[in-house]
Amino acid sequence: MKTKIMSIFTRTPLHVGCGSSVGAVDQPVVRERHTGYPVIPGSTIKGVLADLWLDWSDPKNPKRDTEGVDLLGAESGAASAGTLLIGEGKLLAFPVRSAKGCFAWITSPLALERYARDVGEQPESLPNLGTSEVLASATVSLGDTVVLEEYPLALKGAVPAKVVEMLEKLCAETLWKGELCGRLAIVNDELFQYFAENACEIANHNRIDDEKGVVSNGALFSQENVPSETMFYSVFRSRDAEDFTKLESKLANEGGLLQIGADRTTGLGWCSVATKEVK
Repeated sequence: MKTKIMSIFTRTPLHVGCGSSVGAVDQPVVRERHTGYPVIPGSTIKGVLADLWLDWSDPKNPKRDTEGVDLLGAESGAASAGTLLIGEGKLLAFPVRSAKGCFAWITSPLALERYARDVGEQPESLPNLGTSEVLASATVSLGDTVVLEEYPLALKGAVPAKVVEMLEKLCAETLWKGELCGRLAIVNDELFQYFAENACEIANHNRIDDEKGVVSNGALFSQENVPSETMFYSVFRSRDAEDFTKLESKLANEGGLLQIGADRTTGLGWCSVATKEVK
């Protein structure tokens, strides 16, 4: 079985929803059950990729072409799963406000261990971090303190160079490669979980009734979005290396840019994507 990693770097806020909620947010994002991290379901990624193989010769009824059916399965008729196996988009680095340097990318030992496992690398040994401690790069450090959102954290050291090197290789996105070395911070698993659950942006939506001049009935709602500059990754597998060649050709035609999730027409969900070999 051949394996590759696809990086998904959000250029704009991303909303992959899980339906309506009775909680404080009307339309939350999909999250992992056990960690609370935002996640992009494999079915969502597969659906976006499947659209790259649509035959538009009949604009009113586009169909997935033969190559698309082979890779990703048939849309209807005889059951067909396709030869390309697509995993969920897992959270690797999450942007949060920083008192110095504007923002930092935070990650955690658990997120790094999962990534190292998926790409076949040995995880870097990290010191034990308390909930008020951090490993951080110079750009976001205020002497011996790093302030993320409203939380001051004691600087326990620099981010290991091997961690930065491992993550830089994930994709060639200019902002990621150019800024990661200075903006990366490693916090403990509990604090990473807290920020991943509570530091997503909340957008309030409404629609004004043109005649009455007030909000239309049922048109006021709040929507949770994963912020721009969040890094996800997905594991792809296939028995035939040629499948990846076909996928990479389609991604190149799109300029390495895909729209994932809701609200395409209002600019949400635009992501830089790229594939990477694993060991």
